[in-house]
Amino acid sequence: MYEEYFGLTKKPFSIVPDPRYVYMSTGHREALAHLLYGIKSDGGFVLLTGEVGTGKTTVCRRLLQMVPEDTEVAFILNPKLTVEELLESICDEFGINYPEGNKSIKVFVTLINNYLLDVHSRDRRAVLIIEEAQNLKQEVLEQVRLLTNLETNDHKLLQMIMLGQPELRDMLSQKGLRQLSQRITARYHLGPLTQEEVPEYVNFRLSAAGLVRGQLFPRPIFRRLYRLSKGVPRLINVLCDRALLGAYTQGKERVDTKTLITAAREVTGEGEKQQRRQKFYQWVLAGLVLVLCAILGTTYYKQLLRPLPPSNLESVTQKPASKPKAEIVRTVTLERPVDQTAFSTKEAAYQALFKEWRLQYVNGYGRPVCEQALAQGLRCLESKSSVGILRQMNKPAVLKLVDENKGEYYATLTSFKGETATFAIGSETRTVDMKEIIRWWSGDYLILWRAPAEYKEDLKPGSSGPMVEWLEKQPALGQKRESARAGLHHKYEGKIVNQVKKFQLAIGMVPDGIVGPRTIMLLNAPSNGTDPVLNDGKESN
Repeated sequence: MYEEYFGLTKKPFSIVPDPRYVYMSTGHREALAHLLYGIKSDGGFVLLTGEVGTGKTTVCRRLLQMVPEDTEVAFILNPKLTVEELLESICDEFGINYPEGNKSIKVFVTLINNYLLDVHSRDRRAVLIIEEAQNLKQEVLEQVRLLTNLETNDHKLLQMIMLGQPELRDMLSQKGLRQLSQRITARYHLGPLTQEEVPEYVNFRLSAAGLVRGQLFPRPIFRRLYRLSKGVPRLINVLCDRALLGAYTQGKERVDTKTLITAAREVTGEGEKQQRRQKFYQWVLAGLVLVLCAILGTTYYKQLLRPLPPSNLESVTQKPASKPKAEIVRTVTLERPVDQTAFSTKEAAYQALFKEWRLQYVNGYGRPVCEQALAQGLRCLESKSSVGILRQMNKPAVLKLVDENKGEYYATLTSFKGETATFAIGSETRTVDMKEIIRWWSGDYLILWRAPAEYKEDLKPGSSGPMVEWLEKQPALGQKRESARAGLHHKYEGKIVNQVKKFQLAIGMVPDGIVGPRTIMLLNAPSNGTDPVLNDGKESN
């Protein structure tokens, strides 16, 4: 309707996936890299999650354009299926013939296995992609896991990619699905666009739709658009489409703030008073997040920490011999060091990690690494994640790597600079391209972090304790220190939970409101300027 009026050749903000309008933000590119890794790996699962409208389908469509020619792809769009229906759909997607009316799971699995063996014999690979995987029933997820048991002596026959909303991660964390969760070789959570990416996204779509003159959205309006949409691409599309329609009906040459607010009110259906209140809170939060990002980006000066000697290590009479200075090796690979075992690389990695914190790690003492850290005032966090999350946490990390023969070995990530990363691996220091991490890293990591004195366990909505008072003092949540009444352990509910969720969403986390290590690290980052970091802000990540 408004296309000709604004000099456009196509509708710029349709919510229907169209390859002409694919805008790849930093998050989308990283998500795509994880999916490509899954297709090119030797089997297992790759998990991509994200809130509704963040662009999971866009990434998947882009993936399908880039799959290698030697790849057979089965795409399941509607996973609300029984086990028999899922297997039947897989057969249909791969073009596998099966007896008419067959309902036998054994027959379907045998036919799929034979097909995968045939694909493997022709030096091809098979990939199964399941969208909206949070809708899979538990018994169907279990059958999906069993399909990955189809393998030769040295090769998995089926790669699997699951895309879904954040609740998919909650499903996979259930005890009954731990076997499936353990087979996930790479996982990534796709967050919303950043405030800087919103104008790039809008202008990209307008240009793709044929805009050659002027600015339909003045630059100052993008800040309001970001607050209204929270950076979610689908909501940006709906708001921009409605705002352009409003500008057209009013005879305006471009969208102004009043037109955008009216469009938002029509889209959300909220009353004016409620809308204004919500916008005020969003403005405050967005400003505080920007302040936090600015603080995180400033230069931190490392100072020597004076670690407290662990009492139960005092019996060690001989101080461990200092390691020779690491040899700097110019390399572009993270291959396993020659003649190094998994155990030796792990011990060297832990030694390097503790050295970054100016702490003592006793090799071969028989005491677990996390116990040694706890005795010296730090906590351990072991998990699976992505490169983006490591950048965000900004702490040195021990990564578990996997060689071409599926053998494990370990290295310590000590810094990020631009598109390169530096590792302590064995007795060497290597600086490598970022793609090397994706190539060799299993996704498993271990970091050390400094917890607040109030932290005993993860804080969940509905609980109470001194951590609530700690939260109420965090500037990143819009709290003022004088507003927290000392000594009163408030219940973790209501406004403070919503503020935590908004903070988590703004930094790309699942907004579950649970205050655990990662949330604490990012809330508390400005006060920990003496702790080691991967990037000190002198160079852009």
